[in-house]
Amino acid sequence: MSKKLAAKAMLAGLNLPPSSAQTRPDGVVERPKTAPGSMLQFMSNQSAAMKEAEELKDRLREFDGASVVRRIDPAEIAPSRWANRHAASFEAAEFAALKEEIAGSGGNVQPIRVRPSRVKGDGAKYEVVFGHRRHRACLELGLPVLAMIEDATDQQLFEAMERENRSRKNLSAWEQGCMYRRALDEGLYPSLRRIAEAVQVDLSLVSKSVALARLPELVVSAFPSPLDIQFRWAQPLGDAVQKDPDGIIERAKQLKSSSVRLSPAQVLEALVATTPSAAKLEKPAVRKVGKGSRAATIKSFPSGAIEISLASGALDPEQEKAFISLLDEFLSRG
Repeated sequence: MSKKLAAKAMLAGLNLPPSSAQTRPDGVVERPKTAPGSMLQFMSNQSAAMKEAEELKDRLREFDGASVVRRIDPAEIAPSRWANRHAASFEAAEFAALKEEIAGSGGNVQPIRVRPSRVKGDGAKYEVVFGHRRHRACLELGLPVLAMIEDATDQQLFEAMERENRSRKNLSAWEQGCMYRRALDEGLYPSLRRIAEAVQVDLSLVSKSVALARLPELVVSAFPSPLDIQFRWAQPLGDAVQKDPDGIIERAKQLKSSSVRLSPAQVLEALVATTPSAAKLEKPAVRKVGKGSRAATIKSFPSGAIEISLASGALDPEQEKAFISLLDEFLSRG
């Protein structure tokens, strides 16, 4: 038995680190002289190593569920196929301010979230889950983008993007509708109700958004920007498209070709002017000034638009010229 112990001790001793030997004060290294001693020393060292390993495991457990955050070349990141920002969003003052803030900080302080790309052949390694504006700003500035790397299903990506948009800068009604419409058309969700439940938004809001997103392209392009279209305009525009599809398309073409710049509310009024829903349009406050044939009517709309109407013959040619000149001078003062 002692020979077997000695053999085991010798084998164990070959794998012992230098710390397993004892060093005397005079510098002489002293190793155990007996097999049981070698075995005890080996077991002691093994116990210490196991304890250290357990401590390391405990420390690693503290990082369970933590996201990997790193700086990535924005050119390696592609926008999500669910991306919902219209090009006009990146031309607005809000985006310019965000871009300036990121430039001043040398990069985005708050990380975006990306997932490994699932599209082959596009050259991108990652896909944006949320943070498209921060990604775009870093891309234009030539700065690496700080990003959390987490995998996500399409539904998880869609819901995370929607929540992030609402917590930062809300999408316009039309952008929101395009996002919901795409999710519905591509089968990500089976119904508008399921979308509303998933993103925790009122069903009527989802329905109005999608109705706006399904408007004919010519109707949408009649507005100064799709971002100007409001949720409450979904019904009158939808009614006009259903009851007079040819008429609203023709009016939209005329508005696009006109050199007169109208406010979004005025565009809406022109598009739905011949439909019953026009009566539900903004009701202006009406004031009348002057008397008789020289009276004028002033309409002030809730949107801020002002309309001035003068009776036929109220001004002679010289007075009309002077009135226009006076109005132009007044408006030019800012």
